[in-house]
Amino acid sequence: MAERGGDEIATPGFTQEFRQDFETLLKWRRDVRRFKTEPLPAGMLERLLGLADLAPSVGNSQPWRIVIVDGPEKRARVISSFEAENEAAAQRYDDDKAAHYRQLKLAGLKEAPVHLAVFSDDDPVQGHGLGRTTMPETLAYSTVSMIHTFWLAARVEGIGVGWVSILDPEAVARILQVDADWRLVAYLCVGFPEEEHIDPELERVRWQARSPLETRLFRR
Repeated sequence: MAERGGDEIATPGFTQEFRQDFETLLKWRRDVRRFKTEPLPAGMLERLLGLADLAPSVGNSQPWRIVIVDGPEKRARVISSFEAENEAAAQRYDDDKAAHYRQLKLAGLKEAPVHLAVFSDDDPVQGHGLGRTTMPETLAYSTVSMIHTFWLAARVEGIGVGWVSILDPEAVARILQVDADWRLVAYLCVGFPEEEHIDPELERVRWQARSPLETRLFRR
């Protein structure tokens, strides 16, 4: 039993079935690029964001700042930023690799019914600076934790999430007219997937396969 405020609270027990379902959830959490245009059910986005807000944060600072991008003009400007940065990225490769790159589906910006721009406040009042003096980047790490929580919560409901990183962060901040202390961490496309795959798309199109954990695990 755990104590909180003098009241005993029973620690939840997780069944073997739940453990198996959780492993399945992690395996099916895909970075979705191909979305149906149909909207999410009423109240679903708010429910998912409420669950995501349960994520841990350094000093209990909750530094994430979430902008729901609904305006067509703002969306169009974000798409233009993506297209410019995407072409610039393609030009960094040699001809064969660039041709392969241009065939990749790297965003669902035009199809996804929901766009979320997720920022991290570089100096939130909440938390009183606890835990971030020597590692201020933990604020952004906390925001990423919230994003991953949102991602898993969405997948449980059959909803896909795509993280678009081929954007100019400063351009997005200007487009959305956010506070100067907010730093873009992720631009997310959210909606029902057009198709379902358990393997990553970049693996299917032979861009990059996943590597075994042993290649990234060290002991000292």
